[in-house]
Amino acid sequence: MVKNTSIALTVLISVSCLFGLLSGKSFRTDRNVIAVGEAPFALAVNSATNKIYVANFGDGTVTVIDGKSGASDTVRAGNRPAAVVVNSRNNRIYVANEADNTVTVMDGSSNQTSTIAVGKSPVALAVNEETGIAYVANQLGRSVTAIDESGRTSTIPAGITPSAVAVNPATNKIFVANLGSDDLTVIDGRDNATKQIAVGASPFALAVDEERTMVYVANRADGTVTAVDAEEHTSRFRVKTQPVALAVERHSGKVYVANALTNDVSVIDAALGTVSTIPAGDAPQALIANPLTNQIYVANQESNTVTVLAEAGASRKSFAVGASPRAMAFNPVTNRVYVANLRGKSVSVIKAD
Repeated sequence: MVKNTSIALTVLISVSCLFGLLSGKSFRTDRNVIAVGEAPFALAVNSATNKIYVANFGDGTVTVIDGKSGASDTVRAGNRPAAVVVNSRNNRIYVANEADNTVTVMDGSSNQTSTIAVGKSPVALAVNEETGIAYVANQLGRSVTAIDESGRTSTIPAGITPSAVAVNPATNKIFVANLGSDDLTVIDGRDNATKQIAVGASPFALAVDEERTMVYVANRADGTVTAVDAEEHTSRFRVKTQPVALAVERHSGKVYVANALTNDVSVIDAALGTVSTIPAGDAPQALIANPLTNQIYVANQESNTVTVLAEAGASRKSFAVGASPRAMAFNPVTNRVYVANLRGKSVSVIKAD
């Protein structure tokens, strides 16, 4: 079994081509290391304000980074903040505190906070900026808490061990991966009605393709990805061992899958029904797509690197970041990727020139 620092921290966490240098592009770490709190576990960007929010699992804080200057502030959150999401329309930040069953809501203009009680062991967040509602996956509560802009909450039933949540704002559908019941809960945001869709074993991560009205589910235990279309028909793609993260490249619709135990990335072309494989670093844990350059960034937790893949899968480049990179976020306005380094107590900043 691959060594995974995040698992030691919490029970919730949970070659077909030759490659050269990325043609026409160079990459660098910009202000290479920004110090943050203990065990930075998740991060999110508000592109409207150029602020980055880092959930520090180890000390119950959020580091707020000014993307222009690199200066930072520290804001107190709850116990073991495990997820963070930003609503850029109203400049609110939501932080899921796994150990005290709360969500911290931060006003991005002042950093003032309030606390909202949710279900047991909140571990994942998503927000629909069209409706202003945030959704919280309560891993040990078999539920999702919906939080509206006024702070009112409602509880929606889910499956066993809900561990990931994603939103398609175009359809107002919310998707919940239930690790323990091998299914996907689909919530209709209009009335919170739900239905269950069977997927693979131990669904762990989600990605939504808004343009094609698809959702993809990484099934960690059986090495597959389930694709669900707008009519909720499913298809299954075989990838490699322990898929733990997904990203959709919006122009092509291809899906990139981080396989933690085989140190590679699977590329799914659902339109053609094909899967190819690209090598990555050791224990890839996170993926993010850059829609400006059609490139994919892969955080390799055990080799302390990020691999950058060209969209066509024809080239790649890896470079060093901090110790144990485990989460990333992208600012499309500044064309920067932010990497949370779990054991490095830092965030690396990457810019594509």
